[in-house]
Amino acid sequence: MKNKIKLSLLLGMVLLMGSCSLNYDPISNESELNFGNEEGESGIKYKTKAEMQQQYDNIYKSIQDAQESWYMDMLVFSETHADNAYSGATDAELVSLESNKQDATNKNIERDWISYLGYVVAANRIICNVDSVPDVTLTDAERKQWKAEACIWRAWVLFDMTRLWGEVPVVIKETPNLTAGNVKEMYPILFPSRNTVEEVYKQILSDLQYGLQYAPKMDAANKFKLTQSVAKTLLAKVYAEAPVRDYSKVIEYCESIKKDGFSLVNNYSDLFSVNDSKTDVNYRNTSESIFEVVYPLGSGNWVTWMLGIDLCDPSSTYNWAKWITPSRDLIQAYQKEGDDIRMNEAIVWGQPSWSIHYPSDHYPFMYKTRSRYNSTIKFRLADILLLEAEAYVAQGNLSEAANLVDQVRVRVKLGKLDATTKASKEKMEDAVLNERRLELAFEGQRWFDLVRTGKVSSIMNTLNSRDSGRKKMATFTENSLLMPVPQTQLDSNVNLTQNKGY
Repeated sequence: MKNKIKLSLLLGMVLLMGSCSLNYDPISNESELNFGNEEGESGIKYKTKAEMQQQYDNIYKSIQDAQESWYMDMLVFSETHADNAYSGATDAELVSLESNKQDATNKNIERDWISYLGYVVAANRIICNVDSVPDVTLTDAERKQWKAEACIWRAWVLFDMTRLWGEVPVVIKETPNLTAGNVKEMYPILFPSRNTVEEVYKQILSDLQYGLQYAPKMDAANKFKLTQSVAKTLLAKVYAEAPVRDYSKVIEYCESIKKDGFSLVNNYSDLFSVNDSKTDVNYRNTSESIFEVVYPLGSGNWVTWMLGIDLCDPSSTYNWAKWITPSRDLIQAYQKEGDDIRMNEAIVWGQPSWSIHYPSDHYPFMYKTRSRYNSTIKFRLADILLLEAEAYVAQGNLSEAANLVDQVRVRVKLGKLDATTKASKEKMEDAVLNERRLELAFEGQRWFDLVRTGKVSSIMNTLNSRDSGRKKMATFTENSLLMPVPQTQLDSNVNLTQNKGY
């Protein structure tokens, strides 16, 4: 009994960080969220604009600080768990994901589940309270904009969660204070069950539509902003997913994004390069970037130390095993295409004193985050062009799909797709998927591309025979498409259920 109480209190602490509850019927009208936290007789939690401003600023601070769960671990899920990378280090949590043998005790999966719910909590603090702030200096326009940005962030996190775990709790409201008199009423709120995937997507779409209406427009000088363009990008990606798939809407939102003023940079390396003196990156907020997390001089993106060396730090070395080691299969894919430009921006070769996946005298490292000042680019135009191409192929418009793919290929000095490929829907499906792999390697896309296009089994179950460096993998089945719900969360909350196969 004592253990159960302790576990319950633990989960309660996690959920009560934002005093959130579960909504079993996702809302269609954002005004339904306008209530306080029942702190005091007035029910007002934040009384001044400055107090709410702090919560608004904290969203961006939490995104900038989310390097471990939302960037590094996401790369493990999308690259190591797919065919682009090996684990790098020998940690059991990483090796199990490389070999498709992860289970509910994986500590990295556990920290991500908890972290993502924490990001939702941060968004809810704004969504649930901004309209109740009595300070008249907080204008109506500011209230709507801040709520819109928070809604985009909540939708993004829920989107990542449902792609990783399927059914997840949709936590969108703050709860009243817990008292002796309302324990029974609060129990299903403090210990929520998982919403269906359809309910999760309904909430995501609701949040994004609000964001699309009131978020700020794209700012060419600041891409670290949850703008209308970010909402459109998420809407395009959401509508490409099977539960709500609508290729016409994918194309509609991709076209709208292009009209917002984005363009491919002429030189692919401008997305990732540092200056010649190795004191800073060459570019931030490029014309291609839709959303990037910036780390200017005076701050720093520490994950570069986990992935390779920091080119802006003369003392940085390959002194210990790094994560996300490029796979032989990916290297061969670049070589087969003759794609030296993108390979050299994605992969760099070093000579560490140790050897895990390759001989130490010629060892590849992930290269797209090559200094502490490199932005984490989450969305960029090339991704959107290729997603739109995928939608056109699905609709049978192969010529329009080929035109989009060719835009991306010409930028890196590759020839346009040949006539045989352009004439076959099956070949175009493969061409788009391959182009996304080469263009977006180590940007958190590969696993989700394979799942979305139904290619996990055909590609991953033949990888052992193609890639001599891959850890022997368990066979991928329908049950392999989702991550396990962490065992600690199941132990803490009897209303949670486990995914099949775990």
